[in-house]
Amino acid sequence: MHNIVRELKKELGFDISGIQINFVNSKEIMRINKEYLDHNYSTDIVTFDYSESQKNLEGEIYISFDDAASNAKKYKEKLKEEIMRLVIHGFLHLLGFNDQSKKERIVMKKRENQLYNRYTLLFR
Repeated sequence: MHNIVRELKKELGFDISGIQINFVNSKEIMRINKEYLDHNYSTDIVTFDYSESQKNLEGEIYISFDDAASNAKKYKEKLKEEIMRLVIHGFLHLLGFNDQSKKERIVMKKRENQLYNRYTLLFR
């Protein structure tokens, strides 16, 4: 995971003030999702951005190991690769990408896929 973060820093041009990447179960991420985002369902990732600028990132990324494993099985990927995709997704949120609207999801997914495809080749 450190290698992915290092490559993201280099390619996207940011520093890290403080980032926590937390792996939780689906019950815990559902609690977080409900308490902080008012969404009453489980999800694979929740990101909290505390950054004062997009050049010096600070925040928390919560990844549901259960949901990541389910996604990996569903999309016939290795769990390691699904975790990498989620880490990339979380950092894109910290860099200001959003996925609330259809247009935002398309833009974010395109960038996520570009980075993911490059890094899966790099870290095989």
